[in-house]
Amino acid sequence: MAILLEQTFERTLDAWVQEFSDPAYRGARVHAWLFEGAPARRAAERRLAQVGVEAHFYSAYKPLVHFFLDEVEVNGLAGVTVRYPVHAEAPRRRFTLEAYPLVGMLDTIEVTFEPGGPQLEYAIELRYATARTEQKKVFAPNHVVTDHAGVVSLTPTGWVKVEGADGRVLLDEARPTEYSRMHETILRVVGDHPWGDSEPYFERLEIAVDLPGIERDTGYEDEVISTFEAMHEEIYFGLLEVFQRHSGRPPGNRGMQPGQIVPDVRQSEREIKLRIATESFAPVKELVARSLGTPLSEVNGPLSPERIAHEMHVVGGEPFSVRTRQGRAVLGSYVRGAEPAVVISGGQHANEASGVVGALAAAHVLKSRVDSHFVLIGLENPDGYALFGQLCQGNPRHMHHAARYTALGDDLAYREKAPYYELEARFKAYEVSGAQLHISLHGYPAHEWTRPLSGYLPRNFELWTVPKGYFLVLRHQPGWGGKARALMENITVRLAREHPELIRFNARQVALFQAHAQERGFDMLNGIPVQITESANERVPLMLISEFPDETVYGDRFRFAQVVQTATVLAAVDGYLNCVTRGGVGR
Repeated sequence: MAILLEQTFERTLDAWVQEFSDPAYRGARVHAWLFEGAPARRAAERRLAQVGVEAHFYSAYKPLVHFFLDEVEVNGLAGVTVRYPVHAEAPRRRFTLEAYPLVGMLDTIEVTFEPGGPQLEYAIELRYATARTEQKKVFAPNHVVTDHAGVVSLTPTGWVKVEGADGRVLLDEARPTEYSRMHETILRVVGDHPWGDSEPYFERLEIAVDLPGIERDTGYEDEVISTFEAMHEEIYFGLLEVFQRHSGRPPGNRGMQPGQIVPDVRQSEREIKLRIATESFAPVKELVARSLGTPLSEVNGPLSPERIAHEMHVVGGEPFSVRTRQGRAVLGSYVRGAEPAVVISGGQHANEASGVVGALAAAHVLKSRVDSHFVLIGLENPDGYALFGQLCQGNPRHMHHAARYTALGDDLAYREKAPYYELEARFKAYEVSGAQLHISLHGYPAHEWTRPLSGYLPRNFELWTVPKGYFLVLRHQPGWGGKARALMENITVRLAREHPELIRFNARQVALFQAHAQERGFDMLNGIPVQITESANERVPLMLISEFPDETVYGDRFRFAQVVQTATVLAAVDGYLNCVTRGGVGR
């Protein structure tokens, strides 16, 4: 183990209270924005009131949503018009997306978004059933920065506005907070470290963060406003960008292997501290297959590795396995049959848990059919899955994208060189079966995904920033476009017929997405968002990828997710046999 940094930080809220408690500010009015929860902000206002200062502390993160949560009387509210900022250094839809999930929160109340000017404020008109109207303005504290990746962006920031007792403006300025200082320190220390040129640079890089912040349920669906989750995302993807630049790779490259990056972000109302250290992998215990007795169709959360191993054993067939970087087994099973083969897998991205259940459940159904022919890889990324389980112990409602990739730090499907570890399971599956269709079950965030210190929208993943229903992606090799479109039509027709609740679910989510994104931006087929693209890089002619918004859901929503994933596999297999291979496998 090597410690790169241990450091404490001053709490911005305390520092500002101390600053404005100075007798020189008696009678002043202070308006300040920072990354703190409402209880702490209210307490700070009371402390300043005791020394004669009228203070109002606001959230710098999602200020419009907090305004409606904290200040708007919604009883009798009939309509809302929001005029949002349009800034040259931000995407046009940036501030309507930052307002998410306002339309959902207000439910039956009509909400209209209108573009405004470059001023960093929302202008709001509230219309009540009594014909009363109110005009409000909400400041959106942002500043333009060139970040660690060399990208110029408009980013939320701390801000202070102070009027003296005589009404004269004393301060009106952007200010750093412990939230931004912590982030900048992490990127600077890791970026300045002499990592050398050989990947991986470390086994495990752990960034332990303790700081105050916001963890607030909006009351709508799975939407929780969390600065802690956002910090996890900033650390993880920000450090990937740091290492991409270090290695000379382009932004967003998924083949880089820096090692396992592990942000551990915890809420603290006391000491604010940061620890950055490289560590060795913990020893891996031998996996013992075990069933907990709950039928797969009733599973309401991520399966344990032991349960996954048990289900793989029950599927039977010809077992095979490969080893991961940390020494875990990727379990595969080849079930021979007379029909054309398919490959079914889950857990490429290990924080997307419903696909693992769906792959296993579908395999059980297929195994009971005469002549079924498939390869099952129930969990492709067990190292990431182990980290996912560890991180969920701290906060199960966070997305934990640090568990998305492998212990090498790459996306296994984009691995560039040997040793191939997890990817060998796919190679084996394709070799033994000759499959021309791979069904890879995935998920994406069930609530908003942001990077507030890097321009707000998640860079290179903007399409997935808010939920948009169950999405199907089909990539095909050149010459397979007709087959791909026929297969997608077959799958979506069947899902719509057998699962009308899915179509209703999609309609709600797509409508909310479109209200905030101000455009749809993708095709719909039989009530299901779809994307069909040609790719010469695919290893099989047809690669079907499912995307259910499953990250952070449990209970009934998770059960719904895994049932839909199962149904997708069965529809894809039958559709492949009926409309793609009829008359012989091929083009």
